[in-house]
Amino acid sequence: MTPSGRALLVVGDVVTDIVARHRGPLAPGTDTAASVRTLPGGAGANVACWAAQRGCAEVRLLGRVGEDSAAWHEQELTACGVRPRLVVDPVAPTGTVICLVDVDAAAERTFLTDSGASLRFDPGDWTDTLLDGVARLHLSGYLLFSEPSRALVAAALDSARARGVPVSLDPASAGFLTELGVDRFLALIEGIDVLLPSRDEACLLTGLPDPSDAAAKLSRHVPLVVAKQGADGALVARSGAVYARVPAVPATPRDTTGAGDAFTGAFLAALLAGAGPEEAAGEGCRAGALA
Repeated sequence: MTPSGRALLVVGDVVTDIVARHRGPLAPGTDTAASVRTLPGGAGANVACWAAQRGCAEVRLLGRVGEDSAAWHEQELTACGVRPRLVVDPVAPTGTVICLVDVDAAAERTFLTDSGASLRFDPGDWTDTLLDGVARLHLSGYLLFSEPSRALVAAALDSARARGVPVSLDPASAGFLTELGVDRFLALIEGIDVLLPSRDEACLLTGLPDPSDAAAKLSRHVPLVVAKQGADGALVARSGAVYARVPAVPATPRDTTGAGDAFTGAFLAALLAGAGPEEAAGEGCRAGALA
């Protein structure tokens, strides 16, 4: 069975980002000057918004939020061209991420994460009808880091398999992957067709220090691996070998938060528009530079 729709469905986290940009190391025990902004975020939401921004005709997002900011997130997602379906958690608040960005260190960032409602997905939040008209399903890797949302992932994968809908996944966090365990992660993603890890995630998942070797090895588990390399572009691997190295678009980093999600969103939009993986990775690199 092959999918008959044209929409992208993203299932993933919707969180509130508090981004603090500072210069140099934090000063323990006293003040560190910073510019602080509150923004809508979350890997799932970011991917969906970038896919819409890069021309995907219809992008849907299934997320779980708290009552505290459900209306705000729905409004912001809609303004970005996304059709949100937000489950309002009766107990937990919307997840919050404090993002510390050192502008003197290549805009590298450190996350403090309170997942809140975003990891309280339940299999009951999933119905097969969510795939009506959907040509591709994308899952945020954060869904694998709690038992209830793992059950939702299993239900979504079963539905997608039955309908012939291809599935992509972004591992999301090297830190959480370490806690989950590599073998368990690889077992949980059985059946996906595209994996989009970062350099660190690819190396962690394979135990190999070289990103090219890591991408090649992962492509023996997943049909297509697109490994995001930041300023080094992206690697595209199939059947145990890297067959394309896509250069990055030069950019002076101000804040790298969400750049990987932008890559993923643009990559998926390009795939749905008929691009091949290498061309789609080029679109991803352009979006990552913009982000």
